[in-house]
Parts: sequence; structure tokens; C-alpha cells
Amino acid sequence: MGRLDELDLSLSLKRKEQDVRLESAGFRLTQLRLALGGLSGGDAGIGPPLCVAFEGWDASGKGGAIKRLVGPLDPRHVRVVSYAAPTHDEKRHHFLRRFWPALPGWGGMSICDRSWYGRVLVERVEGFAAETQWRRAYGEINSFEGTLAAEGMILVKFWMHISGEEQKARFERRSRDPLKSWKLTDEDWRNRKKRPFYEAAVEEMLERTDTEAAPWHLVEADSKRYARVKVMETVIAEIERGCADRDFPLPEPDEGPASDE
Repeated sequence: MGRLDELDLSLSLKRKEQDVRLESAGFRLTQLRLALGGLSGGDAGIGPPLCVAFEGWDASGKGGAIKRLVGPLDPRHVRVVSYAAPTHDEKRHHFLRRFWPALPGWGGMSICDRSWYGRVLVERVEGFAAETQWRRAYGEINSFEGTLAAEGMILVKFWMHISGEEQKARFERRSRDPLKSWKLTDEDWRNRKKRPFYEAAVEEMLERTDTEAAPWHLVEADSKRYARVKVMETVIAEIERGCADRDFPLPEPDEGPASDE
């Protein structure tokens, strides 16, 4: 049994609980982001860079989770980057090169909607990378992430997991929605037929790149509400853990914004 099979995809939240937890987490995340950016906290200076990378099945809710994650933040304080297939020119260089410009510096925060793991997922399954290339990539990725962590970066990596049945249902809803149908392509339907091959690739990715410097966080995402809350609360926990490891002081949690009533 693989790690994906161990996830309980029945986990869910009611809307009211989701809203309460997102509001509380949003306030705490804003506190932490201001502290990391050196915009609060007195003389502590700027904090370690924070990079959040999202991988997952098509229609697994990555976009919705990112939307909730950045919602409470000032847009000047976070950068969101989305990656598709590499361009012709990008293919002329090492596969990791195109990701460097998006990485945050000290005091910064970046969110990657898909990432360097494409080399061992879609490029592996679709044959866009030679076997020698994608097999070598596990060590290259671990060295890359280890270097970033050694320089102080907090890396938070998510795999958004949904069942094949839920994915099919979401595809069908998208196809009927004129404002969301643009998200659905023929390639998405083709990839569904290769799900067993992608599952094998995901399991090996998790096995070989789950490190102390950059651990994977698996998100049970059949329930979008549950997934959004888990993502935000996990990012908060990882910031707090990472800053404790780096001896960077953070503000204590408080009760949140005062009520207008």
C-alpha cells in the first residue's frame, strides 16, 4: 500500500467551521507574514524566505487553496507563480534554471502553482524527459532543496490528492460551467487514462524526495473546504517551526481582529 492509499478522503468540514478556521488562520498568517517581512516585530529584522510549492492532480483544488492562502495578505507581500510546460528556450538549459527567478529572498514569500517536480511527474510519464534524466532528477532536486534550506529558506511542499471519481465529477462540472470550462483541456482527459502511471510516479516522488529539509505534506482534497483549511494551517505551523529552528522571533498569537460590534 502506498502513501496515497493511506489518506482518508472522506474528511470534510461544514462551511461554518471552514469559515471560522480560515478567518482565524488568515489573521495569524498575516501576523507571521508581516514579521517575516520585517514590517512588525521591532528590531528583529527580516525573516527567512518562505516558498510554498503546490503539486497535485488536475482539478485537485490547488488554485482554490492558493486563493485562500493569499487572500488575507497584502498582494505586495507575496508572489504567486504558475508553471506550465517549459518553452523551447528553457529546454536548452538545466531543468531547474527556470525556477530560480521566482524563489524568494530573505523577507520574501513565493507560491509556486506547480514546480520543479514536473520533471519526475508529467515529464516522466509523458516521455518528455529521458529515463536517465528523470531518474537523476531525484538527487538533483534533493540537493537543490537542501541548498535552499541550508541558506535559511522555509520550504512547504503540498501534494493535493483526490480520488479518480471526484476528479471525474469536477471535470464534468467544469465542462458545463462557461466561466470554468477554459480550465479543462483534451490533455486533462487524456491524462486521466494514465492515472495508474501517474500514481506510480507520485509514490516514487514522495518516497525519494520527502526529506528533513523539505518534507511533503499530503492533503486530503476530496473536500475543498477541508483541503483549504489544512493548507493554511499547515503553512502557519511550518513557518512557526522553521522560525524556531532558525531562532527568528515571531509574535505570539492573539485573539484576532477586534469585532466592530
